[in-house]
Amino acid sequence: MLSKVGRLPAHILSLLVLIVIWEAAALFTGSRLLPGPGAVALRLADEVIEGGLLFHLAATLGRVAASFAIAMAIGTALGIAMGRITLLDRFLDGWLVLFLNVPALVTIILAYVWFGLTESAAIAAVAVNKIPNVVVTLREGARALDRDYLEMGEAYRLGHMKTLRHIVLPQLYPYLLATARSGLALIWKIVLVVELLGRSNGMGFQLQVLFQLFDVTGILAYTVAFIVVVQIIEFAVLQPLEIRAARWRR
Repeated sequence: MLSKVGRLPAHILSLLVLIVIWEAAALFTGSRLLPGPGAVALRLADEVIEGGLLFHLAATLGRVAASFAIAMAIGTALGIAMGRITLLDRFLDGWLVLFLNVPALVTIILAYVWFGLTESAAIAAVAVNKIPNVVVTLREGARALDRDYLEMGEAYRLGHMKTLRHIVLPQLYPYLLATARSGLALIWKIVLVVELLGRSNGMGFQLQVLFQLFDVTGILAYTVAFIVVVQIIEFAVLQPLEIRAARWRR
């Protein structure tokens, strides 16, 4: 924990350098093409107070949370099963490769064509794109489980649920966190495309409106808000979980 606190000044300094470079680039290119940090900050504050940024952000976060929960639940269960059951792994491996290579845009378009421009179709399209990635990571984690611990669980007759809770999941935490991080990054991006193509609210929809108006300041303001939320999730949720997950190794 102290090492993370020690790195904070470096992160702050790096951010300040980035802001200085941004301001210099804005002065060089012209404020219309690249508004400076000050103009973007003022626009961001205006959107929060009087605009619809919070409404659109809440809509996007709801879709991200729903898609993430579905993808992690299905992908984790299927990944562990494929990692532990050889026959199932051989049977589904071809399907997994197929879905890994289907473009997200194709999945989104097909979901809207088949099920209409509905909220459930949007969430399902995002989840389907993420599930194969979760399966791949958790399958590798299940294959790497320490057999000595599993044999110990059998010797003490822990049962399936206690074995899963006390032996399997602690060893899978690093894989779960890795796929959670990559999953959030991927799902954020896919949700924006889903909203751009077929929703009437959300960050993706609003970015499309701002693009049609050539409102670069507004686009950057929404982008900054987007980045801030992702960083809050990283520092407030994912990093504490990572520290907690590593305790069993001590």
